[in-house]
Amino acid sequence: MAKRVGVALTKRVVDSADKRDERYFIWDSELSGFGLRVETSGAKTFVVRYRAEGGGRSAAQRFVTIGRLGTLTPEQARKQAKTVLGGVARGEDPADERRAKRREMKISGLIELYEEEGCVIQRGKRQGQPMKPLTKQLTLARLRNHVVPLLGHKRVSELNAGDIERFVRDVTAGKTNRDEKIGPRRRIIVRGGDGAARKVVRDLSAVFSFAIRSEIVQKNPCETAAVRKTDNQRKRFLLLDEVARLGTALDELEAEGVNPKAVNIARLWALTGCRREEIASLKWAEVNLSEGLLQLDDSKTGKSVRPLGAAAVALLESLPREAGNDFVFPGERGDSYFQGTKRIWAKAIKKADLPGVTPHTLRHTIGSTAISTGEALALTGAILGHSNPRSTAIYAHVQNDPSRRAANRVTKRIAAALAGNSQTSRRSLRKTGGPEGLADLHQLIQLLSSRLLIEGIDAAQVERIVAGVIAGRETGPKVV
Repeated sequence: MAKRVGVALTKRVVDSADKRDERYFIWDSELSGFGLRVETSGAKTFVVRYRAEGGGRSAAQRFVTIGRLGTLTPEQARKQAKTVLGGVARGEDPADERRAKRREMKISGLIELYEEEGCVIQRGKRQGQPMKPLTKQLTLARLRNHVVPLLGHKRVSELNAGDIERFVRDVTAGKTNRDEKIGPRRRIIVRGGDGAARKVVRDLSAVFSFAIRSEIVQKNPCETAAVRKTDNQRKRFLLLDEVARLGTALDELEAEGVNPKAVNIARLWALTGCRREEIASLKWAEVNLSEGLLQLDDSKTGKSVRPLGAAAVALLESLPREAGNDFVFPGERGDSYFQGTKRIWAKAIKKADLPGVTPHTLRHTIGSTAISTGEALALTGAILGHSNPRSTAIYAHVQNDPSRRAANRVTKRIAAALAGNSQTSRRSLRKTGGPEGLADLHQLIQLLSSRLLIEGIDAAQVERIVAGVIAGRETGPKVV
């Protein structure tokens, strides 16, 4: 915990406090115990620090949150801090009193407090960092639409495992379902079911973990409740013939005049194995065509480098660039990225007769194609940008060249299927009748060179292999 001593907390000092890699405090030089806490996200909160039970080095150190910058000015926060510290001088323990009051708060109030102070990543390498805005929005929406109507009236100290089990059954049965119009072209649609119940009970468990850290409660009732918290493992992936049907459907939609941005986003989903938003929100600054890489600034697992196959590189090279807009697929209006894939994707899977297939299915398809092609798990992980803790050490040593060749070997089959050519190489081999049917050695060398290049083996290796074939031809027995 870094400290800066001897600084008056003026508006200028507070405004100029920049975020760092770790949370830090700036303590006021005029009012002892009054300070500013600066989070890694840049959020600034006024706090008071004091010693309980009359002070002394052996007394417990307490912190009291005064409020966020913006809600309070530095001078307003200073006045409130004086009031808190005045109570401490009279023997009061405001932090303990506040915890006692919080123990009596209702679940709805705990969710409001969680929104203000607790929406952070609780595990993994991003532990302690704020949730991404969309994640926070969806989490709070689930809590407000399912938890508050059913449990919001209960006190946090009263909730037990049985309440959680009944809550999960009610959400599964659809008791929180609603479809409400809230304005012009705006509706709130809430659906229950097994999946919704599993997601929201995980969210509620995170809320109680925050409450334990804040010493509001002593136990998490979600941990002892007999409810399922894990989702069904999705194993659906497309066979190459199904990829061919999808490719045909996308071609037909493009010919019918649908927005080509949606079609090309779908093609890149198939050719890269990237997550939906990683492609939809892709920026040209993240595309390195010369090295065949995507260098994502902010994926689900943070910064991530993904190798691209030749087909994906060719598609990206063919896309136009819009002046003044860094998005690969800029929106039709405003300065954001294209948002219209959902409707066109629904048309594509209907045309291709692939019910239930989602963009994430294409990510599974890349993984399954890689494994079935014989790619190593480490290379498959590099293509998909996985960050499994047990695999991270392996991925860290995967260099870009071999992972790019792996991406090329995998995605060339996807690309051929998208173009409707999943059987091309097989038909070509039947037509030639194998090496015995070739007219001469030159034709054999051409076929061998082309095949090795398709497989992702670089030019130097091709030359060495072809030279070996020629040497064997010259020194070995004659081919009749």
